[in-house]
Amino acid sequence: MRDTQVLIVGAGPTGLVLALMLTRLGVRVRIIDKTAEPGTTSRALVVHARTLEFYRQLGLADAVVERGLKFIAARLWVAGRQVGRIPFGEMGKGISPFPYMVIFPQDEHEPLLIDALAQFGVNVERRTELVAFINGDDGVHATLKRPDGSEERSDALFVAGCDGARSRVRESLGIGFPGGTYEHLFYVADVEARGPVINGELHAVLDDADFLAVFPLRGEKHGRLIGTVRDDVAAKRDTLTWSDVSSHVMNRMGIVVDKVNWFSTYHVHHRVAERFRAGRAFLLGDAAHIHSPVGGQGMNTGIGDAVNLGWKLAAVIGGRADQQLLATYQPERAAFANRLVATTDRAFTIVTRNGPIARRVRLDVVPRLVPLLFRFTRARRFMFRTVSQTAITYRGEDLNVGKAGEVEGGDRLPWLAPEMEAPSTQDNYAPLASLEWQAHVYGVASRTIQDVCRERGIALHEFAWTASAHRAGFARDAVYLVRPDGYVGLAMPASMPEALATYLRNWKIEIAR
Repeated sequence: MRDTQVLIVGAGPTGLVLALMLTRLGVRVRIIDKTAEPGTTSRALVVHARTLEFYRQLGLADAVVERGLKFIAARLWVAGRQVGRIPFGEMGKGISPFPYMVIFPQDEHEPLLIDALAQFGVNVERRTELVAFINGDDGVHATLKRPDGSEERSDALFVAGCDGARSRVRESLGIGFPGGTYEHLFYVADVEARGPVINGELHAVLDDADFLAVFPLRGEKHGRLIGTVRDDVAAKRDTLTWSDVSSHVMNRMGIVVDKVNWFSTYHVHHRVAERFRAGRAFLLGDAAHIHSPVGGQGMNTGIGDAVNLGWKLAAVIGGRADQQLLATYQPERAAFANRLVATTDRAFTIVTRNGPIARRVRLDVVPRLVPLLFRFTRARRFMFRTVSQTAITYRGEDLNVGKAGEVEGGDRLPWLAPEMEAPSTQDNYAPLASLEWQAHVYGVASRTIQDVCRERGIALHEFAWTASAHRAGFARDAVYLVRPDGYVGLAMPASMPEALATYLRNWKIEIAR
């Protein structure tokens, strides 16, 4: 027996969530990182609803919401005039138990994950670097450099590259990383400031030549500013300071910066790896895809990768699923990554590109279109689902089949709040904390379904048939086989009870006893 079953390279949020998921499911992991300590700057800020739903399964959501800053609205400004306000809380009501975004800086986020992992006896091995590895048929044979400069061999069943845009794992596999780099140089600054937009909400400011995003941070008068660096000063990137940043748009918005706590500049890239898997090696997070910061999607997408791969690795390693299950990771996550890069690329281009057409779109089209769109409830809820990642679906992929009502295999399980008549009852997401396959029936399960679930060790959860269940798209008495990550693997009408046993048999799914 190997001491390590999965070697995780990189201890950012993606690697830490993967380690936590695997450890919770009984897999022996080793997680290494070449840095001496966790990041000390705020970096990724936004935690979206879908990530909070995953964190609820892992027992972390309450801590993130409590320690973070919940904000429920964003405002769009064009040429100093407010053209739209997006109320996230209203938009997400009934869609998720977390109908908002949470600001939780990465330098606070990572320690929370590290502490949770340490409770299972797993610690990040710092100043430990992957030198090379052999991706063999029987496992992965890695050479690691220890903090003292010596080398050791580490054997594992699988290796997970969570090591960022310059991934050593990806480079060792020879996997291409096609894409490009946006022309503009951007700055990020965590500041103490005053002004009408330092009010606990997110503000996106479009101007003739400048772009500015203002994110709220916890603490009075604290915020993050992200904007474009003027072309005439971008050439001296290595020596740029806050004083080089254009003050035009900040003056127009009435922002007075009293103190700069952190300042950095960066170029934005858009790339997706040609493959997310090679043999026993997998790529996750920035090692697999990078894109513009529109919508705060990056870290959340990496965490989604970790959850998707984590339960699949655990099932295969534990002998509770066929090896073919691992082949579903790449198509499910790569499809979303490619869509994400394409959509954020279009949005980013609109707000940053120079030229008369781009300026006209920013200054004329956007102010007219956005208020019109947000008059409609359907448009507002579509925006929430898109940004919060609750709209991610794996429909059409091999693991996900069937349809019952409006819910199809591959859909995120629709969330149902506890009924107003019985507020003490649990919602239908409470059972997902088991991190195991389970069957949901909204109505009454047939005797055949009860027998199949009992024989295969599948937990069966029956929920009362209500108007809310109907509105959510469920079919009465239908069976929804829910994957450990909260997505529907099989949606089966009540008239087809034999489909459940067939599905479990085809994928060789077993439940830990």
